[in-house]
Amino acid sequence: MTRVLVANRGAVAARVIRALDALGWESVAVFSDADAGAPYLERATTAMRIGPPPPLGSYLDQDAVLRAAARTGADAVHPGYGFLSEDARFARRVTEAGLGWIGPSPDWIERMGHKGRARTFAAEHDFPLGPASGILPPGDREAAHRAAGEVGYPLLVKPAAGGGGIGMTAVGSPDELVAAVERASSLAARGFGSAEVYLERMVARPRHVEFQIVADRHGAARHLFERDCSIQRRHQKLIEEAPAPGLDRGRLDPLADRLAAALGRAGYDNIGTVEMLDDEGSLQFLEMNTRLQVEHGVTEELTGIDLVVSQIRLAAGDRLADVLPEAVRRYGHAIEARVYAEDPVRFFPSPGTLEIFRPPHGVRVETGYAEGGEVTVHYDPLLAKVIVHADDRAGAIERLAEALESFVIEGVRHNVPALLALLRSDQFGSGEVHTGLTADVVPAQRGAVAL
Repeated sequence: MTRVLVANRGAVAARVIRALDALGWESVAVFSDADAGAPYLERATTAMRIGPPPPLGSYLDQDAVLRAAARTGADAVHPGYGFLSEDARFARRVTEAGLGWIGPSPDWIERMGHKGRARTFAAEHDFPLGPASGILPPGDREAAHRAAGEVGYPLLVKPAAGGGGIGMTAVGSPDELVAAVERASSLAARGFGSAEVYLERMVARPRHVEFQIVADRHGAARHLFERDCSIQRRHQKLIEEAPAPGLDRGRLDPLADRLAAALGRAGYDNIGTVEMLDDEGSLQFLEMNTRLQVEHGVTEELTGIDLVVSQIRLAAGDRLADVLPEAVRRYGHAIEARVYAEDPVRFFPSPGTLEIFRPPHGVRVETGYAEGGEVTVHYDPLLAKVIVHADDRAGAIERLAEALESFVIEGVRHNVPALLALLRSDQFGSGEVHTGLTADVVPAQRGAVAL
C-alpha cells in the first residue's frame, strides 16, 4: 500500500492525509460539492469530487467511493471515523476489490458493531459486565417486561446495531417500557437498518472510561492506557482527557492488560477502543469501537505514539513490535475539547459561513475548516478539536481554557462558552466528572456567559 484513498471529510481527512505524508505515501482526498473549498484538499496528492452535499450521495455512497479509488489508482482505503468506518459490508467490498482496508477486518467490525454479539464476546472473555438483557423478541410485550424485571429499573432501551446515543431511551417504570421499546425500535430501524433493541441497567451518573487497544495481524495486542470521556452532551463527547482523573491505577492498568491480552488471543487485528462505564468504582463493558476514535489525539499527546501512522502500518502487515516501542510511557496530562458550530446552551447545530475563523496558536488544533468556509446542515457541526498537554492536570486545564479563550469564531454560534464553563467549574477542576456534568454546569451559566 502506497496510495490511500481517504473516505471521509473534515478534521479526520486532514489528519489521515498528514499521517500519509509522514509515511511518504500518496493520498487521495474525496469531496462533496459542499467541501470543494476545504483546505486539506490542497495537501492531498489527488482530490476527486465524489457527489452532492447529502452524505447518501457522496461520503456514504459505497459505489462512488470505490469508483474514485479505481479511477485514481488508490491501492487502499482509510475510512476515518463515522460514515463508512464501521460498515462491515463496505470493508468487505474494499477487500474484494483488491484494495487494502485500513482498519480491523470486516469480521471484527461485524462482531463488535452489534451490541448483542459484542456483549457475548465480552462475557466469553471475562470482561466486566453490568446487567442487561438479550435482544428483545419483536412485538413481544410480555418478554420485554420479563427482561426488564431481570435487568431492573431504571433501565435503558438501546439499539443493538448502532451508537452515538441514537434511539437510546430511558425507562423509569414498567408503565413506560412498551412505548419506549417501540420508539427505540423505530428509531433504530431508521437510523441503522435494524430494529433490534435490548435493555441495559441505567447508571445514574457514571464515568465514561475507554481503553485504547493496538493490535497486529500476527496475534499481538497491547493497550495505550485509558481516556476519560465523561463530559458529554446528548450522549456525545465534548471533553476527553488522559489519564482518567482520580481513578485507581492499581485497578485500571491490570484491566487494560487483561483487555489487550484477551483481544490478542482472539485475533483482533488493528486499533480499537473498549468503552466502559464506571459506576462508583465498578467498571462495566459498554461497547467496542472498531475504528480510529475522534479523541485519539489525547492518547497521542500522552504517549508520543502516532496512532494513525501505527494504524496504517498495522494494516499493511507490520508487526506490533516494530510499530510500538518496547515500553510505552505516559507523560503528564492531555485534554481535548471539541469545538462545535452549535448553540452553547441547547446545543442545536448552527450552520453558516465562518466569517472569522482564527484557531489558537501554540497548541494542537485539528480542523477541516478555514476562514470563509461553510458549515452546512449536511454534516456533523464539529469545527475543530483543541488538544493540549502539560505536566499535570491543573496545568492542562489552564492551558486549554486559555487556548479556547483566544479562539475567534464569527458567523456561526459555537460552544466555546459552554466548554469554558465546564473547564472552569469546581466539579471538573476537582476531577469529579460524570456524564451528567454538562447538564449540571451549563444551565447555571446562562446568565454568566455571553451567548
